[in-house]
This record gives sequence, C-alpha cells and structure tokens, in this order.
Amino acid sequence: IGMPINTPVRKLSESAVLPAYQTALSAGMDLTAAIKEPMMLGAHERAVVPTGIAIALPEGYEAQVRGRSGLAAKYGVMPANGVGTIDADYRGEIGVILLNTSNTAFVVEPGMRIAQLVVARYERIDWEVVESLEETERGNSGFGSTGK
Repeated sequence: IGMPINTPVRKLSESAVLPAYQTALSAGMDLTAAIKEPMMLGAHERAVVPTGIAIALPEGYEAQVRGRSGLAAKYGVMPANGVGTIDADYRGEIGVILLNTSNTAFVVEPGMRIAQLVVARYERIDWEVVESLEETERGNSGFGSTGK
C-alpha cells in the first residue's frame, strides 16, 4: 500500500460525512447519503442521492463510485451506471445514481452507506491509426470465446 495522497475535500452540507475506509486493507471508502429525511426509492426506480461532498483529485487520478455488495445482495439496490467516474477536474457534489432493481420499495436513510469510492491512478493514451493490429491467439473471437 502506497503513501496516502493528501486530497482536498469540501463538506457541502451539515449532514455530509467524509468518505472513510472501514478496515485497514479496504480499497474503497464508504459514501453516505447526505439527506435530511428518508428517501423512498420505489420498485425499479432510480434517483440521485447526494453525498454532501466535493473533492479535488490530483492530476492522473480518478475516483470510481461503486456499489456496496450488501445493498445489491440483500435489496437489489446498486449504482444505475455500474461504476461512475469522478474526474480530476470535477469540483461539484458527488452524487450516487441508485437503482432499485427489486419489486419492493427501498428506503434510503440519512447517513446510510450507499456506495464505495475507490481512487485509482490512470494513464492517458494517444491513438495511433494503423492498417492492421498485431495478431494474437484469440484474434477477433468475441463474447464467450475464451470458454466458461
């Protein structure tokens, strides 16, 4: 595990809770719902749940908003976009687009842990247009081509 990266964070509401690791080896920090009252998420509905925080990531880093396995397994509630990306130049409030995939309404409570935030380094690329690509054993075999 590398050295912690000092990253500015701004609390945008009184109910905002700073993202926090739950264990010494956690990769993700929990994001919580910065809402004043419970929020009903009907069956098969989605809504943006505010976290009450804004961050300033260093260049070369992104923050990934990921689901919490417990919410998905127990209630069918997960981020609607799979994994959301917070870019290093974004300074607005982090919101979590929650989707209730179940047939039962779900209540998001104030302060509830609703997602995880994983910070990752990334590389930028420049495209080089070519006439052909290097051959591989797999080639252009697509979905399911590597077996079960």
